[in-house]
Amino acid sequence: MKLHELNSLPEAKNIKRVGRGPGSGMGKTSTRGQKGQKARSGVSIKPWFEGGQSPLYRRIPKRGFNNKRFTVRFAIINLDTLNRFNDGDVVTLELLKEKGIIKKELSGLKVLGDGELNKKVIVKANRFSSKAVSKIEEAGGTAEVI
Repeated sequence: MKLHELNSLPEAKNIKRVGRGPGSGMGKTSTRGQKGQKARSGVSIKPWFEGGQSPLYRRIPKRGFNNKRFTVRFAIINLDTLNRFNDGDVVTLELLKEKGIIKKELSGLKVLGDGELNKKVIVKANRFSSKAVSKIEEAGGTAEVI
């Protein structure tokens, strides 16, 4: 066995010796490049830092519990839409859906007090605004909470 035939251990190979002499090619800046944060000593950039770009945990859609699923939404109408009906009609959620005034029933019907009511109608809904109740009663109709 001769000296040039010896093999070193695999873990002893390819050790990068930076900043050592002109022959290594890794002198002066020691493979760190020129200036900048990463060229300085004592640099500690977190692995998840993306250089000021919006971080990944904020870009991806969120999962888990969200209270939005349990919100109560009502189909909403205003008083001026009730003028389509005749005097003495009973206005219900089913009748409004049948006539095409509302598209979805959702969790019920809420009547708001926008506009004027000229007809004496009986309105059956889940909720009323206080303004709507007073205007319905002024017109001679009744507001019934289901």
